[in-house]
Amino acid sequence: MKVSVAADIFLRPAPGERSIWALSDRVPHLLVALTAHGFGHAAMTAPVVNALADKLPAFRLTLQSNHPKDFLSERFKVPFERIPGDDDFGLMMLSATRIDLNETAEAYRRLHDRLEAAVGQQADRMRDLGVDFVLSNIGYVPLLAAQKAGIPAMALSCLNWADIYGHYFSHRPEAAAVQADMLAGYRSAATFLQPAPAMPMPRLSNGRPIGPIAAIAGGDRTAIRRHLGVEAGMRLGLIAFGGVESGLALRNWPRLEGWRWLIAENPEGHPDMVVLNRAELDFTDALGSSDVVVTKPGYGTFSEAAVNGVPVLFVPRPDWPENPHLVDWLTERGKCLPIRADDLLNPDILKKQLHMLFSCRARPLVMPDGAEEGAVALCGALRVTGCLRK
Repeated sequence: MKVSVAADIFLRPAPGERSIWALSDRVPHLLVALTAHGFGHAAMTAPVVNALADKLPAFRLTLQSNHPKDFLSERFKVPFERIPGDDDFGLMMLSATRIDLNETAEAYRRLHDRLEAAVGQQADRMRDLGVDFVLSNIGYVPLLAAQKAGIPAMALSCLNWADIYGHYFSHRPEAAAVQADMLAGYRSAATFLQPAPAMPMPRLSNGRPIGPIAAIAGGDRTAIRRHLGVEAGMRLGLIAFGGVESGLALRNWPRLEGWRWLIAENPEGHPDMVVLNRAELDFTDALGSSDVVVTKPGYGTFSEAAVNGVPVLFVPRPDWPENPHLVDWLTERGKCLPIRADDLLNPDILKKQLHMLFSCRARPLVMPDGAEEGAVALCGALRVTGCLRK
């Protein structure tokens, strides 16, 4: 049952239970801060919030994010209000696998020169909105703002920006101070939920490992493939680089007999490619209907591929600190093989790698139990902090 939609309040009593908020104008207000560096952070957080909605009779949801509202609506099944995701840029990317290191370092230097003001502005906004609890994936400024405003908070992610920043920029003169500020934000959270496969975070004593988080495809695979013109005996591939343009010359993508390709970006007139948003498909359903996904190592696509049993052909990111943890995890639990970006445009190499990939041993599907674990932890924190009546 939905009430006061204009105020973005969602009411769902638990089975056999009367809502304790049904006659109240006051429901807990959850602010979820999402970094817009790729789609993976939102894709990881949405299943937790959706699972929380099955446990809480009512809550108001605000998403602090620069993601398009249409994308967020596809992932979050709870009505929400969206506000801008200030100062949470992650990394400046030149392509799906190349980081603009100079611009990223300068962006962090400028942010930390005015960090106190940025934290104060977000804290004031949280107070003005009447926020009761903050969940951040994985901005540290919202966590510092929640601390300043006296609002309880949790973090959720497979990585943190302090470790990523240190990996690339520890040589810079301002690095120690910047990292100290970042770590102070993450340490201020009551708990930092770390879904598998997560990077090691030894400097955070508030970490709590949980299971993988991923959405399960629910569409009619046969109908979806028919809708895309994939006839019996044909193969369907999904080219998805986590919300960042691939940087590939797609007009030169090999034409493989019996193949059709779904892609989220401009296919540059390629006759075998279908643009994902024009096909009006949910991303997870598109992935679950595919025979392979071509991607880079990233939490969202890797975890959803493992959960839905879709083989992965990935372009390695040797300079990305999360890369070995993701690749090792998926290698043990699914079908995956590496391929160089240039080799994707070589028909002989692409066909060879696809053949080898499909010959890999099938493994049991991964269970995405992290969403339930995260929702239980979040629900418990809401009760303990007094945001939710017992």
